[in-house]
Amino acid sequence: MKKILILGGTGFVGSHLCEKLAKLPCRVTVVTRRRDTARHLQLLPMLDIAEVSAHDSSSLAPLLAEHDAVVNLVGILHGNESAFEKAHVQLPLELSRACEAVGQRRIIHVSAVGASPNAASMYQRSKARGEAVLLGAGLDVSVLRPSVIFGAEDNFLNTFARLQQIFPVIPLAASQARFQPVWVEDVASALVKCIEDKSTIGQTYEACGPEVFTLKQLVQLAGRYSGVNDGDGRPVIGLPAALARLQAWLMELAPGEPLMSRDNLDAMKIDNVASGKLPGLAALGITASALGAIAPYYLGAQGLRSGLMGKRKTAGRF
Repeated sequence: MKKILILGGTGFVGSHLCEKLAKLPCRVTVVTRRRDTARHLQLLPMLDIAEVSAHDSSSLAPLLAEHDAVVNLVGILHGNESAFEKAHVQLPLELSRACEAVGQRRIIHVSAVGASPNAASMYQRSKARGEAVLLGAGLDVSVLRPSVIFGAEDNFLNTFARLQQIFPVIPLAASQARFQPVWVEDVASALVKCIEDKSTIGQTYEACGPEVFTLKQLVQLAGRYSGVNDGDGRPVIGLPAALARLQAWLMELAPGEPLMSRDNLDAMKIDNVASGKLPGLAALGITASALGAIAPYYLGAQGLRSGLMGKRKTAGRF
């Protein structure tokens, strides 16, 4: 029975990975600062919760010594240079040092398509530096670079579907940016393959779906799949660069996590698609699922729920 330690296991991808590992002869430990964030995982068999900060190497080291491999899923999409450095560079550095201290060698690390030291965005540059830290430490590392990830609990297509239920028109920054969305289940399967197969050591894989879409097309599909405007969706209007930058800046000023930031715009200057220079999901024995085969089911369910809620509210007025 393998023992797997997961950093960032309570999130979107981590939850799906834990569910897959629960079906295998594995004992999983999920590291989280607050136990209550892992409540949705606690019914899974052979799963433990360690209430430890992933940035606390002194507490992390004993856990690393007790496991056969560690999966690092920690990442942020929004923040300043310091926040990206802490999450994407400093944490991998602390992780590599803790691994070296206790003799742990096996790391599976999730980065991002477009990671490059010369990228336009802080996010992509920090992801590249994090990769370099781990790959330069002489450990047994496998790297997975996903494009944008979709699935029933995503904050991507679901967000655009909800916006279309509220607004009659969607003004969209970077509307022609291209993505190759990948299903969260395929990403989780790729991680399991990396855990199981030692031939993935030293390799970097691009986890992308079978189709390329512009951001505008994805927003339109989110509206159609969720049944907005009788399945036609709302009109989507691409914004010129200056207005797009202004929109992103205003979103950054709003409370909570922004829908889009100026750094996100910088990231979309380069298409978020497979480079073709690195192995993909097929090299891991995975046939990537098409967006159209998955998204209509969960977005359609969301549209149905919204419709029922609307009927209930209307009924309550009379």
